Amino acid sequence: MSTIGIRGTFFDFVDDPWKHVGNEQAAARFHQDGLLVVADGIIKDFGPHAEVAPRHPGLAVTHIQDRIIVPGFIDGHIHLPQTRILGAYGEQLLPWLQMWVYPEELKYRDRDYAREGVRRFLDALLASGTTTCQAFTSSAPVATEELFDEAARRNMRVISGLTGIDRNAPAEFIDTPENFYNDSKRLIAQYHNKGRNLYAITPRFAFGASPALLEACRRLKHEHPDCWVNTHISENPAECRGVVQEHPDCQDYLGVYEKFGLVGPKFSGGHGVYLSDSEFRRMSKAGAAVVFCPCSNLFLGSGLFRLGRATDPEHRVKIAFGTDMGGGNRFSMIHVLDDAYKVGMCNNTMLDGSIDPVRKDVAEAERNKLSPYRGFWSVTLGGAEALYIDDKLGNFAVGKEADFVALDVNGGPIAQPWHQSLIADGRGPQTMDEAASQLFGVMMVGDDRAVDETWVMGKRLYKKA
Repeated sequence: MSTIGIRGTFFDFVDDPWKHVGNEQAAARFHQDGLLVVADGIIKDFGPHAEVAPRHPGLAVTHIQDRIIVPGFIDGHIHLPQTRILGAYGEQLLPWLQMWVYPEELKYRDRDYAREGVRRFLDALLASGTTTCQAFTSSAPVATEELFDEAARRNMRVISGLTGIDRNAPAEFIDTPENFYNDSKRLIAQYHNKGRNLYAITPRFAFGASPALLEACRRLKHEHPDCWVNTHISENPAECRGVVQEHPDCQDYLGVYEKFGLVGPKFSGGHGVYLSDSEFRRMSKAGAAVVFCPCSNLFLGSGLFRLGRATDPEHRVKIAFGTDMGGGNRFSMIHVLDDAYKVGMCNNTMLDGSIDPVRKDVAEAERNKLSPYRGFWSVTLGGAEALYIDDKLGNFAVGKEADFVALDVNGGPIAQPWHQSLIADGRGPQTMDEAASQLFGVMMVGDDRAVDETWVMGKRLYKKA
């Protein structure tokens, strides 16, 4: 057994900070001088260096200095085959899909093209501090195969699956429900729970899915109940209207997925901008998750997600955060936190400065605010809980997989001496609140240049040049 130690300043979470209003520190854990012991990629011990080191005499230790080490970021919603069209001008969702996305995703039928795209995709994730993702591929099985194969070579945890669509897309892009079912069965057998790969049954969205395709998804979920279900929900007004037209027997967007037995634990719907209070309550009761994608919602003009409503303690919905790259214009979960903070603030105030009467509830307004505790929990342990992988990763608990990121709080787009001014002597954070203040600076000013090192299963896979 290969055992190593990582020494440095650690910050992670043991609980949900939204449950600790006024005392969010109770949800976090901070070791100014900590030691993480990893054996064959699994955390075997963790705590203050002075306590842990004597239990492991002779341990080979890598000391990561002048950095804050946090669990690896989890991107709950991202599109592999949109890597090459990142930043494509596209107006709003539906015309953008027709103009840019479907033509590009068609190219992923070619294995060499897909293989090169996957390598660049995973390289970009690691350089952004993302160690786990739930990814859409394309309607061709080749893209899914290449993603799982390359992720396995890097030992990265990936949730993905063949993307099903049989309506409202170019004829050469769509496939039949029968082919989707048969290809998915083969891919599940080949990849699900093989190494760190996990399979998601993936209807792209209800607007692009016939009842027959959704019935195929129901069959797959019934036959493979431990698989995930990954899709989109209530992203854009035109899309929402189209869903009602395509599925007139359903009361709302969520009702389409409910009709086919897809909503429950391990179900996640990206965006959720226009979810009704009823849909939020039903998702909460079912144990389903929504993935907040603020960069994409802003870039495509989709709208403002109601973070304060989703975190209502009476009907709490599981929430992951996602880049939705390439609808989102970054790979970086740090950018996601930046935009998420701004969306929350805009949800509380009208443009003219008056309080929005629709969101005048004081408690909801408070829940819209994204502190560094809430933010970094959402892209680590919170994301793991929403995707039902918190038994495997998300914090530095003993027995979990050792995925983590070393952040340089002064590694953003400009020199940031004001970060150091938060701590008069410049020694780095000595307390949890000091660390949180520096992380908030990273969250609002930083970008992927704040990511100094990315480690996967106890091995460093990325180091900033």
